[in-house]
Amino acid sequence: MDPKKLLIFIGSALAVLVIIIIVLMTAFGKPPTPAAVTLQFWGTFDDASFYQQAIRNYRQTHSYADITYQSVDYSDYESGLVNAFAAGTGPDIWLMHNTWLPKYGNLMAPLPQKVSSQKEPLFTVKQFQDSFVDVAQQDLMAGGQIYGLPIYVDTLALYYNKDLFNSAGITSPPRTWEDFNTDINKLTVLDAKGYITRSGAAIGTAKNINRSTDILMLLMLQSGVHMTDDQGRRASFGEQVEGLNVGETALQYYTDFSHRTRPDRYTWDDSQKYSIDAFIEGNTAIMFNYSHQIAAVRSRAPRLNFGIAPMPQPGAASQKVDFANYWAPTVSKHSKNIEEAWKFLIYLSSQEGAQSYLTASNRPPARRDLINQEKNDPDLGTFATQGLTARSWYQADNIAIESIFADMIDDVNYSRATLAAALRSAQDKVSVLMRSNSQ
Repeated sequence: MDPKKLLIFIGSALAVLVIIIIVLMTAFGKPPTPAAVTLQFWGTFDDASFYQQAIRNYRQTHSYADITYQSVDYSDYESGLVNAFAAGTGPDIWLMHNTWLPKYGNLMAPLPQKVSSQKEPLFTVKQFQDSFVDVAQQDLMAGGQIYGLPIYVDTLALYYNKDLFNSAGITSPPRTWEDFNTDINKLTVLDAKGYITRSGAAIGTAKNINRSTDILMLLMLQSGVHMTDDQGRRASFGEQVEGLNVGETALQYYTDFSHRTRPDRYTWDDSQKYSIDAFIEGNTAIMFNYSHQIAAVRSRAPRLNFGIAPMPQPGAASQKVDFANYWAPTVSKHSKNIEEAWKFLIYLSSQEGAQSYLTASNRPPARRDLINQEKNDPDLGTFATQGLTARSWYQADNIAIESIFADMIDDVNYSRATLAAALRSAQDKVSVLMRSNSQ
């Protein structure tokens, strides 16, 4: 054969061989397209629009995943979840209250550290600790495993009526409880018979104050109360700490504001309207609440001149203590797509995913790297920075405990029990819940 033709033949053969190799490598070296996955996501309070952008962004790189969010009315949410899981029809992903791990941990699938589709762990404990505020680890981890990934953390803060503060000659909201005591005297208005015509603050009772028991729990935590024993087996908020009755002190401080026998504190009682209504109508100068009430207050009272300040702290405290309340997504242990569900939650709680949620929901961040972006916001700045000092405590059943604490407040206010007896009774009831929960 002509040498020139031979070279052309060999060159052509090599070119064909290279093309075949490339085709084979492309066909067999490319990872298989994942099978289509449908993820049902249930929550409460959150509108579906809060998640739309995050879901849309996630599907750009995970087109096989179809994620549907369903908002369930709060009054039906908890029972609806339990019934759905019992019937085998529950969601893949659901929002858990930050106190629910002790109560419903048996319904949750922990985040798997190793998955078949990749060599690296999905999301490590170290990454969790570095990414989120400390209270999230306290609430969403157990036994070295991650059960939820937070996208926001809310905290109690002080709402105050600026016009009433100005009229009373108070230049700034109280930073300490000692300042709070002084301001209350200036803000409270009594009639000739000693009845309240305008309250200084909504504090001291149970039933007509929104989140009253959260306020009392915060006071206990700020006072150094040990809410449970170290093993989480029994309640201990009625016991002494270093020889001091810190639980009694916190309970007395809270209830004193509703006692006419304490004229230096008296500013609220059961005759007052519900705390949110009283604040909106200008009948109380201060209420303590979470960030989600901002929109409600503005909607109902668009002309109300109010501000938001950090929760007061004990004057001698070396560390700030704030109170957390939030919902975080978790994955059902009954889901057929546990790995895919966690992959989505890892994205949702990432900086990009969380930012889209926070923009839509107007909530304060759980991620440390987003707090600086919000700390100067006039509405959310206080709540964002308080996430760093937020605390929680082990609650076997948050709804039942809320009722027990409300009864404890009423027992003191209606003289049905002494401070010590009311605390002891509440402590015993919470301990019973904890024992039954561990069985």
